[in-house]
Amino acid sequence: MSKLDQVLILDPPSDLKFKGPFTDVVTTNLKLKNPSDRKVCFKVKTTAPRRYCVRPNSGVIDPGATVIISVMLQPFDYDPNEKSKHKFMVQTIFAPPNVSDMDPLWKDAKPDDLMDSKLRCVFELPSENNKVIELEGIKAAPVTNSMKPDPSAAAGPVSASMDDLELKKAQERCKRQQTEINKLAEENRQFKEESVRMRKMPRSDRLASNSTSLLGRDTGTASLPSLLVVIAAIFIGFFLGKFIL
Repeated sequence: MSKLDQVLILDPPSDLKFKGPFTDVVTTNLKLKNPSDRKVCFKVKTTAPRRYCVRPNSGVIDPGATVIISVMLQPFDYDPNEKSKHKFMVQTIFAPPNVSDMDPLWKDAKPDDLMDSKLRCVFELPSENNKVIELEGIKAAPVTNSMKPDPSAAAGPVSASMDDLELKKAQERCKRQQTEINKLAEENRQFKEESVRMRKMPRSDRLASNSTSLLGRDTGTASLPSLLVVIAAIFIGFFLGKFIL
């Protein structure tokens, strides 16, 4: 005896589609319609029982009646590159009259009396059009709030102009310090040239110039501390300005 064809009409007939994102429970419905004139017992099975909740997962459908099955996919980390291998099977059998306990009926049923339909699970992410619509809805929601003046937005240009002013001041200080450094370097260079020239002079001329330069040396010696003070003040001002900024 050949196996019976499925008596129930399934909607959807072959694929159970679940639309993500899958960060929360995703529910899809399966309709079972009994077009016959006899009661039909049904049972829903899956290859991944830990991943789904099925309500109801078994029962009896009266002649001409329809039952809606809720299939709930539990949250999980979805990988688009991974193909779904989950499947469902709706198994049915004609119910004998005056039967209240269905467990013995399933245990004692012959294979030729059982009918079944298999469904494949399909995972889908929201389409690009749906994403655009959702993003537009999110952007349109806070429109009323955006009409209010934002104090922080008004303070932005002021703080930016203050930063520019401080930057200009720092640049001017650097230019002045660079000018002072260049002046000191020029004086140092002249001093070295004078020393070299003195070494190359004849001894008689050197003695005459030495006597003349004694007064200048005393003056240079007296001005040396003040020169060091100026250099120290310049560098202290430079580092203080850098740390304050």
